[in-house]
Amino acid sequence: MNQIKQMLISFATRRSRMTIVMLLLLAVLCGSFFPKVVIDTDPEHMLPADEPSRIFHNEAKKKFALSEIVVLGIINEKNPHGVFNPDSLKRIYDLAEFSRTLRWENSDDPTKMDGVIEVDMIAPSMVEHITQEGPGTISFDWLMPHPPATQSQADALRKKIFSNPMLTGQMASEDGKAMCILLPLTDKYQSYRVYAALQEKIKELGGDDEFHITGLPVAQDAIGIEMFTEMSLASPLAMGTIFLLLYFFFRKLSLTFLPMIIATLSVVMTMGTMIGCGFEVHIMSSMIPVFLMSIAVVDSIHILSEFFDLYTPEKGRKDTIVEVLNSLFMPMLYTSLTSAAGFISLALTPIPPVQIFGVFVGVGIMVAWLLTIMFVPAYIMVLPARIFTNFGFAKHSSGKITPLSRILEKTGEISYRYAKPLLGLFLVLLVISAWGISKIQINDNPVKWFAPSHPIRLADTALNKHFAGTYPAYLILESEDLEVHYSNSDKRKLAEKLAVFSKEISSEFPEAERKAMGFMAELMDMTDRREDVPFLELATILAANKAEQAKDDDFYLYEEIGSFFSLEKELQKPFKQPEMLSYLAGLQKEILKAGLVGKSIAPADLVSKIHQELTDGEEASYRVPEKMQTVGECYMQFQQSHRPHDLWHYVTPDYNGACVVFMLSSGDNMVMEAVESYVNDYFQRNPPPSAITHNWAGLTYINVAWQSQMVEGMLRSFIGSFAIVLLMAVFLFRSFKWGVLCMVPLTITIAFIYGFIGLIGKDYDMPVAVLGVLTLGMSVDFAIHFVERSRKIYAKTGSWKETLPLMYGAPARAISRNVLVIAIGFLPMLISALIPYRTTSLLLSSIMLTSGILTLVAMPAIITVASKWFFAGSKLEVPAQPTPETTVPVKVNQ
Repeated sequence: MNQIKQMLISFATRRSRMTIVMLLLLAVLCGSFFPKVVIDTDPEHMLPADEPSRIFHNEAKKKFALSEIVVLGIINEKNPHGVFNPDSLKRIYDLAEFSRTLRWENSDDPTKMDGVIEVDMIAPSMVEHITQEGPGTISFDWLMPHPPATQSQADALRKKIFSNPMLTGQMASEDGKAMCILLPLTDKYQSYRVYAALQEKIKELGGDDEFHITGLPVAQDAIGIEMFTEMSLASPLAMGTIFLLLYFFFRKLSLTFLPMIIATLSVVMTMGTMIGCGFEVHIMSSMIPVFLMSIAVVDSIHILSEFFDLYTPEKGRKDTIVEVLNSLFMPMLYTSLTSAAGFISLALTPIPPVQIFGVFVGVGIMVAWLLTIMFVPAYIMVLPARIFTNFGFAKHSSGKITPLSRILEKTGEISYRYAKPLLGLFLVLLVISAWGISKIQINDNPVKWFAPSHPIRLADTALNKHFAGTYPAYLILESEDLEVHYSNSDKRKLAEKLAVFSKEISSEFPEAERKAMGFMAELMDMTDRREDVPFLELATILAANKAEQAKDDDFYLYEEIGSFFSLEKELQKPFKQPEMLSYLAGLQKEILKAGLVGKSIAPADLVSKIHQELTDGEEASYRVPEKMQTVGECYMQFQQSHRPHDLWHYVTPDYNGACVVFMLSSGDNMVMEAVESYVNDYFQRNPPPSAITHNWAGLTYINVAWQSQMVEGMLRSFIGSFAIVLLMAVFLFRSFKWGVLCMVPLTITIAFIYGFIGLIGKDYDMPVAVLGVLTLGMSVDFAIHFVERSRKIYAKTGSWKETLPLMYGAPARAISRNVLVIAIGFLPMLISALIPYRTTSLLLSSIMLTSGILTLVAMPAIITVASKWFFAGSKLEVPAQPTPETTVPVKVNQ
């Protein structure tokens, strides 16, 4: 390793210009892949392609023709009639007509159209008013074929809408102040385009209505668009702040640019490589630049800080930078390897975007290390000699102790004199943190990734205030046995049932009983030879064949027998059974009473509404009929409407599957989890009348699925990376005790940060989970530098008391400058409209401050208490007297 070190240092210092040109050309090559970037914000892709929940979600969408929905809400709280006034209803009508036109040619297939699915839209002008035309007759008329001209017509429309429970709380709010237009999409990737087009149309409308657009697909697509806008604004501000802080520390403009160059090259090379490898940019990978900038800046500041502290005109820049690199090469390699290992461990998570993020941040860390080792000395060597006039700590301090040095002096004194009380304080804080961690709430919601003042967030709040909910979750129910297997016992029971039936019709067909027995015997014989055909299917085929060959009354007899077996087949279809539909109605009623959902629509609602109008139109008749034949008639009547295809959103054509749509008032994953848990308990407490399975589909549930994967995966990744970093630290220092000591700042920082998150009630979401890995990288970075420098200085002094003042000189200044630059430098990201970037900013600053303080206070306190144990067996060199320029006099008492 020493040979490689000397080769790299020698090449960078002797062939400086060649080194710079080669690295810049490499950056240009990687940057050439940027035009090929593809953005991906699909939450489905947070799960592997073979993940069962993702597969089921897509199968359910095809089976029930489900689509992602953009919610366009119109609110009027000024008019006493709410939205049910002619002017508002005219604007609602115009918006619905405009929405029908939001279709575009598919770029991949010109024969297809993308955008809004017109036939599935829910709007007053595009749904039906179902009413009784006469006894046993139903009329299906368009609810609002044209806007009402008078208030009385608007009031009549309100009455019609509120007469249909399926529309109340879904299309129109119960208080009458809001109306929703639901726009199903051919593809969720069209949502932002639809959103933008609606925003332009709304500007033309005027009036006193409020217009809001929301929905999970809008939020997720908007994140993909806006995350680059936000980064293009926040990142330059962060880099500008870091630049000013570096200039404050080093007072040389040309050298201040250096960390910026290293960070930029690291990001360009890493992101370019990722894009060139064909990976899409997700919300996770969009944060790679933030993480790499912080880590790359840390490495270069270590070198610049040491170079600034050690430089003198007599020594010159080449000898100084060679001395610095010889001193920092191994600590920086150690910290880079451990940090990279920590991030690459994210590959253990089952979430593809997180895997990509972890691997490429790990790669980027090593790229930043190589650039720091090669580019920094090359850059310093090509600068004009005049740049180094009046440069260095000795020149700027002029023998005086700087404010930073004075603070570090006091810190060293406190950590030495009050080592045991400090360790006691940290233990107390750890206990409090453990309590805070126990209160952590795991939750996420893509809509809450926007700032409270963002239009999408405002729309979500406003619409969920008036409506039962705008977040659909689909409960998919399927018969466990699509083809019922008949045992010999079942066949005997069916034969007995057929015998009873034949006796009932014997008055019309005198030979019915005898021929029924013969039919059953022939059927039993056929089943032994035709095991590939279901029993009831075989029975209907045999009856049809018999009827075709029969003469006179026998034809009608076998038709009756065929009808008997057809009815038995129908009885096997669970969602034609009144008992099953009543069971679903009971579930809907109970979960609504529990307050977990605001609205639900199921096959039972369609049947109940049709039954109500077929009977007498009274509210009491809105119920599931008692007979299966009546249920079948209700289904048939619904198919006579203008929108017969709506039926297949709720049942499959064979009536073996059903879909219950629950509308949630919040997109929080914890709400969806509560609904899922309640349904599971309901099925256990109240077994359904038929054997059915239940599962979930929809973006609301997909978010829960990947969250559970994330939590488990992140925990596994963190444990794995913690173990890897510990093993690497032990290996690098050839000492278990020093390796464990390096993990102290990391462990306490994570405990403090997550304990604080739990105490303030901040949700444990994706950004928070991922920043735990950054904690590992940053904390270990400072700890390894501290341990490595402590051991080297102790080898010269042979005394921890004499080592400590030297440690609070140049090494502590380097760590402190890093802490301040990153902690303050990334605060401008707080201006972002995206909460994940704000979270990153605050946590990054907190992590840097906490880990820096722990490295400079807790670690020396631990060493002070157990210095004999830590340095037992240490090999000593001839003590070297520290120069005044690099030493801070720390007052220490035995």
